[in-house]
Amino acid sequence: MQHPHDPYVRVRGAREHNLKGVDVDIPRDVLAVFTGVSGSGKSSLAFGTIYAEAQRRYFESVAPYARRLIHQVGAPKVGEISGLPPAVSLQQRRSSPTSRSSVGTVTNLSNSLRMLFSRAGTYPPGAERLDSDAFSPNTAAGACPHCHGLGQVPETTEELLVPDPALSIREGAIAAWPGAWQGKNLRDILDTLGYDVDRPWRDLPAEEREWILFTDEQPVVTVHPVRDADRIQRPYQGTYMSARRYVLKTFSDTKSRTLRAKAERFLANRPCEVCGGSRLRPEALAVTFGGRTIAELAALPLTDLAGLLDGRDEAARVLTEDLKARMAPVVELGLGYLSLDRFAPTLSAGELQRLRLATQLRSGLFGVVYVLDEPSAGLHPADTEALLTVLERLKAAGNSVFVVEHHLEVVRGADWLVDVGPGAGEHGGRVLYSGPPAELASVQESATAAFLFDESPGPARQVREPRGWLEVGPVTRHNLRAVTAGFPLGAFTAVTGVSGSGKSTLIGELTEELAGVERLVRVDQRPIGRTPRSNLATYTGLFDVVRKVFAGTEEARARGYGVGRFSFNVAGGRCETCQGEGFVSVELLFLPSTYAPCPDCGGARYNPGTLHVTYRDRNIAEVLDLTVEAAADFFADVPAAARSLRTLLDVGLGYLRLGQPATELSGGEAQRIKLASELQRGRRGHTLYLLDEPTTGLHPADVEVLMERLHGLVDAGHTVVVVEHDMTVVAGADWVIDLGPGGGDRGGRIVASGPPQRVAGSARSATAPYLARVMP
Repeated sequence: MQHPHDPYVRVRGAREHNLKGVDVDIPRDVLAVFTGVSGSGKSSLAFGTIYAEAQRRYFESVAPYARRLIHQVGAPKVGEISGLPPAVSLQQRRSSPTSRSSVGTVTNLSNSLRMLFSRAGTYPPGAERLDSDAFSPNTAAGACPHCHGLGQVPETTEELLVPDPALSIREGAIAAWPGAWQGKNLRDILDTLGYDVDRPWRDLPAEEREWILFTDEQPVVTVHPVRDADRIQRPYQGTYMSARRYVLKTFSDTKSRTLRAKAERFLANRPCEVCGGSRLRPEALAVTFGGRTIAELAALPLTDLAGLLDGRDEAARVLTEDLKARMAPVVELGLGYLSLDRFAPTLSAGELQRLRLATQLRSGLFGVVYVLDEPSAGLHPADTEALLTVLERLKAAGNSVFVVEHHLEVVRGADWLVDVGPGAGEHGGRVLYSGPPAELASVQESATAAFLFDESPGPARQVREPRGWLEVGPVTRHNLRAVTAGFPLGAFTAVTGVSGSGKSTLIGELTEELAGVERLVRVDQRPIGRTPRSNLATYTGLFDVVRKVFAGTEEARARGYGVGRFSFNVAGGRCETCQGEGFVSVELLFLPSTYAPCPDCGGARYNPGTLHVTYRDRNIAEVLDLTVEAAADFFADVPAAARSLRTLLDVGLGYLRLGQPATELSGGEAQRIKLASELQRGRRGHTLYLLDEPTTGLHPADVEVLMERLHGLVDAGHTVVVVEHDMTVVAGADWVIDLGPGGGDRGGRIVASGPPQRVAGSARSATAPYLARVMP
């Protein structure tokens, strides 16, 4: 046991995931950065061990009911940790925020703005003063009664209901109708009413199409008996329900998940006509501050909102000054282009984490360990200095700041480095160095040292000559105003600019303009699945190959097991206690529910009969637990599996486990899995690849591997366009399009374009000085 005033967090015998009995001492009250290649074990040490142990200790301090369940939740695999204060985790959450969550609710700024309108707003004569809830769309008192505070209502269109207008009604043109109903009843009803059910849908008169899809219910429609080859049909009496009515009724009333999901495919959201998308009831929208409603102020970028908050009396002055003080760290972290009403699900993981970080600056916590997960993700180099300032302020307030990070400027700003490696997966899991940054230079095994201390530019690439141009624009969308851009074909283009400058909006327009391109592949950072049932193996199709391999074994054939037996998504081979999930939900009184390994299968997902079948001495659960790198050796002589695994290795994902749930993957990992899935299918014709910050979450050593793969695509005749903040990637591009000069309303313009050397010399570009530093 360590002395109670020991200034170090001391970890002994950490074995979580790939950690190999790690012992490490990390001083408190410092900015400590955990580095290492992707998959080396740094997150397992920082989050899976240190933060998890702090969380376990917190659970032990709460009610006895919750404490009885601690053993089910699971403790980190570690011998001992001493000197550990309470911890706060600011991770890039894998789960999506709810549809009601916004920038305002994540930061609690909405509460302050509602209080301002309640106490200091201007009310129409005779109106009753509202409390701060008459201003929240998430309460019955404030929500618009029509859309229930969502700001949108589900609606459908002809394009959604009839995806293939070349088909006739008899051929199933109205895809939203259930098969049995569409096959006979609908056809006969419409035929009796005089509609041509054998004519292509697009050839029907517009008024007929409108009636069939969108009419209100029509009562008592009688279909006269019609003799066909088999039988006499009975008369039909009842009501005709249009396709639109059927979809909306099914979506709102059905208790079947399957039917609801099917109905949802035919729906799109439109702004609520009652509140205009503001989500609030009319009484709340009648109150103003400075001549604007709360919805109008919430729609402004934070930088603009701050300038409009002036208190005219003492109460208003106190509230506006408090609100501006709370907004300041959000703007400081480069997020001033966001508005309070921006829905949280539309934010990147990096934006969400920085919003939470800004909120912590006002929390006043003292003596805790903040554990952060790559706070620089999605951050332009111009904003990195502000990030370091914020981290220093957390430290200066009497806290310890432990950061998992790849960005070299953040690593250089650390007081203490913990370098984990030397490789990924089984080749990592050791602490190579723990100490001040300068001394890492002497650690030969460290992949980080080579990049941290050698700042000389990499070798120059020969700029490719374009074989044509893809012209986009003029584009007027979001903050882009009549922007026109040219993208060279057969080249590597990097789109740069500060956060919110319009980069993603611009490349989104490329999906509309594809002259000279035979195939488009857009690879984004959205999850590869929403539940733990989705994983790397299922998404890439590798799992189909694996199941066929197991079904082909002598033992499986002798037992009569087919391919379906080895799926954890259907009854038969899976564990029915957890229904193939591998874990069960544990409900804690007064606390959020958590998950524990299934008590029957222990997390294996399968029942004993299925697990009895082995291939090369491993059952299917053990194969799913293999890393990509290990599986590549295991399936070396299975061509279909080997090809899939090779592409995953090529994009730097050798450390991931085949069965790793989609919910555990970062946005960058999800994107690289999607890229690998495309690459394994083979490249047909001239393909345009669009990628959104593909280097997110990658160590500089892994970035080099990925970039060689992407440049290989261009060398093979394809076109690659990336949105990117990593200046080493931008320096190696053939063409750069830089947007700005700022974010939000201050962005949306192309400030520089051309080869990297030209953009690096631009006087108007916020990117230029950082690009110039790494130019060969």
